[in-house]
Amino acid sequence: MSNPHLPRSIAEFRALAEARLAAFPRIAVPDAPGTRRAGVTLCVVPGAEDGLAVLVMKRAYRGRNAGQWGLPGGRLEPGETAESAALRELHEELNLTAKPADVLGLLDDFPATSGFAITPIVVTVDDVDALRPNPDEVFTVHHVDLARLAAEDVPHWVRPEDATLQHELRGDLPEADVGGLLQMRLGPGMTIHAPTGALLWQFRAVVLLGRSPAESRVAHFTQPDWTRH
Repeated sequence: MSNPHLPRSIAEFRALAEARLAAFPRIAVPDAPGTRRAGVTLCVVPGAEDGLAVLVMKRAYRGRNAGQWGLPGGRLEPGETAESAALRELHEELNLTAKPADVLGLLDDFPATSGFAITPIVVTVDDVDALRPNPDEVFTVHHVDLARLAAEDVPHWVRPEDATLQHELRGDLPEADVGGLLQMRLGPGMTIHAPTGALLWQFRAVVLLGRSPAESRVAHFTQPDWTRH
């Protein structure tokens, strides 16, 4: 399958994403004892060569999820919604301001093995001049081109026992079926597993590729052991 036509402007992306997210019957994780909640942003911004990109970051090498790939976001504070928490964290972590009107819709909650129910919020920011990573929380920020995210060779499935940390990754692992463990291979040194990989996979499937809800669920995706913190 060749790449679909992808939006080249924020306005075009907003129209496409709003339509596809409005038609997507998202699944929310119900409240239960011990469940904690977090909101993260799939933040689409102007990219290179007049294209668009989604922001992905590597977390600082300290505290929870040290050095892991992630999306801007974090846990809800008392009285917050997933949307307000995600936008607050986007500003705290990357110094980017998105307004409620910049929110285009939500994808499925992801029930992480850490006990968090993660709500992905799709937003746009059309001016990234203010982008300043907070060094206490962010090691690096990366602009992942939407065309790269939509490419056929990005999702790979490997056996769960073959999951390894980034610096131990090998390119010769045998493929597994879709019941295996997802690796989003976005570039050299950038292979992302669930939960972040699952959120990127669903964003790709629903918003970029326009796949049906039945083809786009991710709650069952396996997480490597090192993400369970």
